[in-house]
Amino acid sequence: MLETILLVVSILLIAIVLLQSNKASDSAQIITGGNESLFQNTKERGIELLISRITLFLGIVFFIISFVLFLK
Repeated sequence: MLETILLVVSILLIAIVLLQSNKASDSAQIITGGNESLFQNTKERGIELLISRITLFLGIVFFIISFVLFLK
């Protein structure tokens, strides 16, 4: 039962991470110096905030289920 839940949470976690905005291209511009606004404190809003919170929740659930399965 827990293995099935862990599988579903894993698939959802992968999908939600792929939906997040691509911040890797922003961090790659550190070397070239093309992005002055990289280190500015910007707030996530709307759908980005929702996706970020879902990612955090799924990550915590994944960790807890994995830990419980390890202790079995």
